[in-house]
Amino acid sequence: MEMEKTEEKKKVVCVTGAGGFIASWIVKLLLQRGHTVRGTLRDPADPKKIEHLRALDGSADRLHLFKADLLEEGSFDAVVDGCECVFHTASPFYNNPKDPQIELIDPAVKGTLNVLASCKKASSLKRVVLTSSMAAVVFTENPLSPEVVVDDTSFSIPELCEKAKEWYVLSKTLAEQAAWKFSKDNGIDLVTINPAMVIGPLLQPTLNTSAQLVLYLISGSPVYLNYSFGWVNVKDVALAHVLACEVPSASGRYCMVDRVIHFSEIVKIIHEMYPSLPVPDKCADDQPFAPTYQVSRDKVKSLGIELTPFETSLKETIECLKDKSFISF
Repeated sequence: MEMEKTEEKKKVVCVTGAGGFIASWIVKLLLQRGHTVRGTLRDPADPKKIEHLRALDGSADRLHLFKADLLEEGSFDAVVDGCECVFHTASPFYNNPKDPQIELIDPAVKGTLNVLASCKKASSLKRVVLTSSMAAVVFTENPLSPEVVVDDTSFSIPELCEKAKEWYVLSKTLAEQAAWKFSKDNGIDLVTINPAMVIGPLLQPTLNTSAQLVLYLISGSPVYLNYSFGWVNVKDVALAHVLACEVPSASGRYCMVDRVIHFSEIVKIIHEMYPSLPVPDKCADDQPFAPTYQVSRDKVKSLGIELTPFETSLKETIECLKDKSFISF
């Protein structure tokens, strides 16, 4: 009888952009927990995108990879049909786009709506878990300061993002807005996970944007940026996605930040951990330091997640960069 009970919990699920940094960890956890995973990629023939997924325990029997394009209507229909849950993680994340509309905003917004349109057609579907971002939470008119506690009721304002030319922030804000509207209009049960800057060990062989930021700090750069970012461990973020699918009562948005910290402080922490690494000792500008702020953990704790301390995540990232030969020391 017990056996039957656990059998019932195994699901067929879909992960979009399965080769990405967060998505790879979601796939790993889902396979560990016995689920069958359909992963989508733009190019399933690219070994850099799939070899690390093929190496995961359980992938031989329960991981199926499909070609799908975010900007192609209906390209997710067949993959989503038969899935109980869809994790939509595919969205471009990089800095300094030449054409923000084409490179960031269209894939984020149209891609999300295309995936949701496929979900709407699938009678098997029970829930969609969307990888959003703290970018869609903190960009408001309210000034940030160390006393301010941000939570899931805060929504970034697109006009402000546009004015500030924060194109990635705008792409995530518009995509999440569009997702909530479409889901409400079409009766889709949507949950969003809103992590800050995600670090920790990489499963994929290529360098992702957040790991690149850490690499920049330890590879002889003369200055650090005048930014305060929130940081969170990729394993916690992946677990939040999986629990958002498995726990029936999960709902709404889950902000995920262990700590908001200014780059000047990160540099000090790295210097203490690894005195031999060449960390920058001055700021890129002479403006006042960007303020830190707090992010409520209440909601993510309610899912049963204890966040990994920032120092641990930072150390894991640096050790991984070393293991993968992005840096030697």
